[in-house]
Amino acid sequence: MKGGFSSFRGKEFSLLLIVILGTTILIWAWDRAPFLTTLLPPEEQFQLPQESSELHFQVSDNVDVADQNSASNYSPRTRAREKESLPAMEDTEAKNIVLEVGRNGSGESSPLSETKESASSPVAEIKAKDNQVVEFRKNGSAEGSIVTGAKGKHGQDVGEKVLIQKEETVDLAIPMGYASANSSLGEQDEKNFNNQGCNYAKGKWVVDDRRPLYSGLGCKRWLAQMWSCRLMQRTDFAYEKLQWQPNNCQMEEFEGAKFLKRMQDKTLAFVGDSLGRQQFQSLMCMITGGEDAHDVIDVGQKYGLVKPRGGVRPNGWAYWFPSTNATVLYYWSACLCDLEPIDIKNPSTGYAMHLDRPPAFLRLYLQQIDVLVLNTGHHWNRGKLRANRWVMHVGGMPNSNKRLAMIGDAKNFTIHSIVDWVNKQLPKHPHLTAFYRSISPRHFVNGDWNTGGSCDNTTPLSVGKEVMQNESSDYSAGNAVKGTGVKLLDITALSQLRDEGHISRFSITASPGVHDCLHWCLPGVPDTWNEILFAHINDMSKVQD
Repeated sequence: MKGGFSSFRGKEFSLLLIVILGTTILIWAWDRAPFLTTLLPPEEQFQLPQESSELHFQVSDNVDVADQNSASNYSPRTRAREKESLPAMEDTEAKNIVLEVGRNGSGESSPLSETKESASSPVAEIKAKDNQVVEFRKNGSAEGSIVTGAKGKHGQDVGEKVLIQKEETVDLAIPMGYASANSSLGEQDEKNFNNQGCNYAKGKWVVDDRRPLYSGLGCKRWLAQMWSCRLMQRTDFAYEKLQWQPNNCQMEEFEGAKFLKRMQDKTLAFVGDSLGRQQFQSLMCMITGGEDAHDVIDVGQKYGLVKPRGGVRPNGWAYWFPSTNATVLYYWSACLCDLEPIDIKNPSTGYAMHLDRPPAFLRLYLQQIDVLVLNTGHHWNRGKLRANRWVMHVGGMPNSNKRLAMIGDAKNFTIHSIVDWVNKQLPKHPHLTAFYRSISPRHFVNGDWNTGGSCDNTTPLSVGKEVMQNESSDYSAGNAVKGTGVKLLDITALSQLRDEGHISRFSITASPGVHDCLHWCLPGVPDTWNEILFAHINDMSKVQD
């Protein structure tokens, strides 16, 4: 028995050794031969989410902060400081329309200067509200990249828009009362200033042989000769044959009788610079068809619009259409702020330019206005301020705030100030509808108006024909009206495509070699601005009905 038991234990031990050896060989083979892993069931793989290389900053109410490279001289400012010594008809709006994170509206990267102002003063409000933007500059490390668009004729950028997106958005509140020109309106805000949700600024130019709406050889009662290119040496007039066609919405065809019917017992007022005057003259020609219309009565005196003693022209014009009791007027206010002589007894006195006060004309006559169209922009440069002897004032005192001393910031502050003031008047005047018209682009190439700049192109739509962007190219205007009852009359991008429509070298008053690439030939582009205005008025009538 002993021998049998010992023999059994020896066999058991040998079998155990064989099992251990076999297992060792199998594990070694498994490690060395990857194909054996196919015998295992599939395993879910854990992947880290890839970070998007695009950045998107969500500003306030879903406002997209975007970089845009626009066309021609209406392009992003990449210099650190504006050329303050240039006494040009310079549009500082053009220098402030593109976002560069960390810059203020004047091209300076420094935050608002520390000044001791009372808590109620406008400057103190700017300083307090702007802290959010400054903090973002400190904490936000993302820098928007400027993407150059396709080049068109004369080296002009077509201005393709690039929106920068990021999966994780950064919420940044922009103050209501004041905002840098560095923000754009997003798609969500469109409906705030388009009554029927129709963005009339988005569309394309098409040829319309029925145009123009009036003759440039006529309309002599309303149209200044210096803007009537038919009376000049210009020989091409293809620019008169283009019509703006919005996407996905229909604009009612403009007719003078329809307009007067819509404006029955109402007054429409344009208040702004010489581009506002062009829009006014364009509308007068459109209403009358360019005819003299003897039944239209000059009522300028009713609004204090008379030529001062020794003056070249009155500060504006007003005309009454007895057939529908409608009035259309224009008041010249290049800066949209109150101008007041510093020393009324001194003939050569300077003028206090109150950035935080509306023009006296509006304070006096706003209750008589039913449709108001405001604009400014092209007088905001050092040359114009010096020539007019305008001295910036805030809170009734000469401005001492370094931030507002920068032209771009002073302009933006003034735009926000006038829009805010009008917005506060709306509840007091329920009949009033107010628009702020975005900037009219300039098209100087290779210089400015006094440094050899030109706009020789006469071929329509050589830089493109379509506007696809949802937000305005005039970021300052767009942000000023955002969240207010003031509506945006957005004409910037569509006008940017019309570099052939300027007076150019054909001006009857210009010196040799001087081009006017700011003002438009009439009939021309400002007619479209009025067609869009008419569309907005029609929309309002439908809502009221």
